[in-house]
This record gives sequence, structure tokens and C-alpha cells, in this order.
Amino acid sequence: MALQNHRPMSKSGTSQPESAQILLVEDNPGDVRLTKEAFKQGRIENDLYVVSDGVEALDFLSQRGDYEDAPRPDLILLDLNLPGKDGEEVLEELKDDPTLRSIPVIVLTSSRAEEDVVKSYELHANAYLTKPVDPDEFIETVRAFEKFWFSVVRLPPEVDN
Repeated sequence: MALQNHRPMSKSGTSQPESAQILLVEDNPGDVRLTKEAFKQGRIENDLYVVSDGVEALDFLSQRGDYEDAPRPDLILLDLNLPGKDGEEVLEELKDDPTLRSIPVIVLTSSRAEEDVVKSYELHANAYLTKPVDPDEFIETVRAFEKFWFSVVRLPPEVDN
């Protein structure tokens, strides 16, 4: 599922030709809807792909099964509380794979537990965001994340192995 927004501007003021490829790993339909809404309101053109469990996420990233034509995401938004393989297991497998480990992973979860924060960073998450309960605050959090990761941060190129 793709969301089309405005093209990001380069330093020279011209539009960049490619949109950001984002993989959202989230099983809560309400949070998926709010995330889509936040990106729709944002300024960065993006293609948002959604999978609802850890096994699907790894299939998408490895281009297996139904996902053989899936693009390599520029960034992954990962919930920890997933059915089947949970977010920590996905993060661990992702960061153990030399072809995938350079993709930034942002944990976006409802967990405020300190042990989840510590464990996520130990597994090399690039950031840990706690989902606000209020829908407007949730949208603002995603928009702030979007602005930072796609306007300020320089993302790594794809690694060929």
C-alpha cells in the first residue's frame, strides 16, 4: 500500500526523484490507520508497506513467498508486541543479517517498560519511541519522526553482499 505525499527537497531546492520506502510492522489496525494518516499529512513522499507480524516482516525483508518483489525499505518502524515472532526476535534476526543490518529500525511500541528499551538498544535498534495513547499526539510523534529521519538524517545506501 503506497501513500503519496510531497517530494522531499534537495539542498539545491529541486525535488528528489525517489520516495522513501518505509516498512511498518504493526498488528494493531488502529495504529496502522493513525500512522498512515500521519504520513499522509507529512511533507515527505513515501511508500508505506504494512505487515502485521514478525514472520511476514522477515519474509518481506528477505523477499520470500508473497514478497519476492518487495522493495528494500529505507527504514523500518517495528512494534515489539507482535503475534508469532515478536519484535525483539525480528530485530535480532534483522541485525544478524549482513545484507539487512544497515537498515535503520525504529521501535514504535506501546511498551514503556525499561527492560524493553534496554533490550531494543542491545539488539541495535536505532531509536525507541513509545506510542502516545492520544491519537493527535500519536500523529505528531510520527510526523516528528518522519521529519527527523527523512529531512535531517542521512540514510545508508543499500549494501551489496
